[in-house]
Amino acid sequence: MRHPTLRASLLAATTMAGLAVPATAASAGTASTPAADCSGPVRPASVMRIEACDTPSRIIDKAANIVPRAGQIDWQRKEVTTFTHFGMDTFTNREWGSGAEDEDTFAPASMNVDQWMRAYKAAGAKQAMFTVKHHDGFVLYPTRYSNHSVIASPWWVRTSGCKAADKTKAARARAEAGRDSDPSAYWQVRAAGCENKQGDILAQYVQAARRAGLKVGIYISPADGAELPRAWHRDWVKQIVAKHDAGQWLSIEEQATYDDRNRDPSGQGRYGSGSAVAPRTIPTLVKNDDRAKAVAKGELPSFKFAMDDYNAYYLNQLYELFTQYGPIDELWLDGANPWSGEGITEKYDFAAWYRLIHKLSPNTLVFGGPQGIRWIGNEKGIARETEWSVMPAKEDPDVSHSTLPWDDGEADLGSRARLTDPATKYLQWYPGEADVSLRPGWFFHPDQKPKTPAQLVGLYDQSVGRNASLLLNVPPGTDGRVADEDVASLTSFGRAIRETYGRNLLAGARPARTARALTDGRFGTSWHGGTLDLRGRTTFDRIRLGEDITRGQHVEGFKVEAWDGSAWSTIATGTTIGYSRILALPAPVTASWLRVTVTQTRATPYITTLGLYRTAAPR
Repeated sequence: MRHPTLRASLLAATTMAGLAVPATAASAGTASTPAADCSGPVRPASVMRIEACDTPSRIIDKAANIVPRAGQIDWQRKEVTTFTHFGMDTFTNREWGSGAEDEDTFAPASMNVDQWMRAYKAAGAKQAMFTVKHHDGFVLYPTRYSNHSVIASPWWVRTSGCKAADKTKAARARAEAGRDSDPSAYWQVRAAGCENKQGDILAQYVQAARRAGLKVGIYISPADGAELPRAWHRDWVKQIVAKHDAGQWLSIEEQATYDDRNRDPSGQGRYGSGSAVAPRTIPTLVKNDDRAKAVAKGELPSFKFAMDDYNAYYLNQLYELFTQYGPIDELWLDGANPWSGEGITEKYDFAAWYRLIHKLSPNTLVFGGPQGIRWIGNEKGIARETEWSVMPAKEDPDVSHSTLPWDDGEADLGSRARLTDPATKYLQWYPGEADVSLRPGWFFHPDQKPKTPAQLVGLYDQSVGRNASLLLNVPPGTDGRVADEDVASLTSFGRAIRETYGRNLLAGARPARTARALTDGRFGTSWHGGTLDLRGRTTFDRIRLGEDITRGQHVEGFKVEAWDGSAWSTIATGTTIGYSRILALPAPVTASWLRVTVTQTRATPYITTLGLYRTAAPR
């Protein structure tokens, strides 16, 4: 039996839903209205400045016209990225290193990076991100600018059975003797003989990811314990030893430093050293630099900056990464400054870093960077129930790091009240990334267990299903492999997601044109909401909605109703939609008609995705 008022609502819905609305190309540049005139049209852009004459309604109009860059759209579609924490902490069984570790400690028994990628692919990941330098400063590629790197570890050479073993050992002994005066000492002997073909771990990772069809991300920590000034560090060690001996609690950083209390930091003392800001050329060529001719000929670019020692060091490493290992799809860097409470602070020159990155790789998305992506506010992999990609900023996003005016831990970041707050000076497209580790720690610890497949499905719902991206850390062990139990959990999780979303029960609904637009997986055709004939009783327990984010993010409230043959009932409500909103129903619903109503919006809503699904349990 049909609902008695269905004909009228169906006619209205057909008027709205029967037309597939083509998307218009939106500029990804910065747009702002001159301060003298706030009456002109607001044009789509990825960043806009708030003018003094902008009224609250005009600010909301601007927010409705904030659109993503092409790279941000591609990033959002990846949905799941795997994070790889593998480094010195793997072998010290720590979560936080000191920077004074002996490089001999890093000694993988073997390394099977292709196995890592198979595990990541099984989980459904579209991108893999490698931690190339954590807070301990140990670098997992042959950098010219630090001796605290993989070159100085036993991993770099295989002298057993090597005819050049004596020559290699002598060269490495010279590097060790000269390391305090020359940060490139070990790099100078990288090819002295007996090299391990897998020695450059970053290169192995990047190549394996590309073979597996995965995009590549890199995390390089701004914090660097290896570069702490030695005189300060020795005084700090004395304080920590005194605390320990008095039975006082030590923080994770202090405990690592206490464990390595008999060793100095392994670098050049550049972090927070108070060195002078001086003209620098990036790349700063070292002795015997193999890039010298290419730079001289202009085949490799060079840049001029005014920097202190540590910022120059970090810029040089960024240059190495982008020119030797690119393309890099996502660069992860945070604002960690962990020793500031102990009297050592390094002022990161984010603006200079961003300029270099943009010059070398304008399409790279930078975590916490301009028109990039932002931290979700926790390390639990959980986004907010109301998650906006259109974010306020109190400073120019092009030169500042993570410019949210309010703490990321708050539930409200992008509401109308936040956007129109006097502290807001800019608006930008700034989607959230929800990071979490498969195991309790970020690095592998043999006494820990991975999350279950059901837990991972729940995290997918609470990240990808809440307009964010899931960044799932999967740490390999000391044997250079992802543990079998981790692989099993990832595989079951990936299978459950594929089986759940592999069949959209909305396919074949009427109006047919609308159903095709909502199920074709493409932006550019959309719907404003209305009623759909499911052509028979259909049972489902999941609803997935998505906006055409190429037009912006508009929906502030919606509801979904089902017609069971005798009455309409509301089965789900929500606030934001964005790229993806997943609604897991408490129990299966059987309906013959479905109605979606946008109850509040900033501008015309463009719903481009609607799916009805049955949950496939992990197995």
